[in-house]
Amino acid sequence: MNILLVSATYIEIEPLLLMFSFEKEVNQKLKRYTYKNHNIDVLIPGVGMTCTAYWLGKTLASKLYDTALNVGLAGSFTDIINVGDVVNITSDQISELGAEDGESFLSLIDMDLIMDEDFILNNGEMENTICIENPTIDSLKKVKAISVNTTHGDDESIKKVKDLFNPQVESMEGASFFYACLLEGITCAQIRSVSNKVEKRKKDNWDIPLAVKNLCSTTLQIINTL
Repeated sequence: MNILLVSATYIEIEPLLLMFSFEKEVNQKLKRYTYKNHNIDVLIPGVGMTCTAYWLGKTLASKLYDTALNVGLAGSFTDIINVGDVVNITSDQISELGAEDGESFLSLIDMDLIMDEDFILNNGEMENTICIENPTIDSLKKVKAISVNTTHGDDESIKKVKDLFNPQVESMEGASFFYACLLEGITCAQIRSVSNKVEKRKKDNWDIPLAVKNLCSTTLQIINTL
């Protein structure tokens, strides 16, 4: 199987890559590996939606993949999802895409600026309608996410975004990944491990090593059952 594995940074998937056999460097962002009967292209575009959109578009234009996985870390808005938990993001949206009107926020839908796309769009959310069929993915908690350019760390802004979108987790790349894969019709999944609660920045409360360990372990299980 030809698999595209996308992660914003190397550190998030370093333990996983040690399980693969390196084949070659395609370009400065894309490396090719083999694992069992799979050919795995690993794309590390960098942090944020802009980097992800460019490098993912370039990659998908150059090769056909059977499936794509976006794996990485996330922040949790809810006490139901704890640090170290691995989740399956089934819908995502760009929470900042819109306009301010005084203290109110206007989405693209509010401004009649959003167009119908070739995938289900539900109140501005991109729903993963072509999720990979996989027992490990099916066992994970399904959650709703937002993608942001600035991660939340202020009580007022956290309350506002929760009232607007009711997200369970946030990342900085997920919506770009879904947008590209859904339009290209590639079966995909966005799998994330929670490294921190979304709150005023308290790095002492973060556990990146645990999140990375659980993320890589779960991702390997997914690949083993593809």
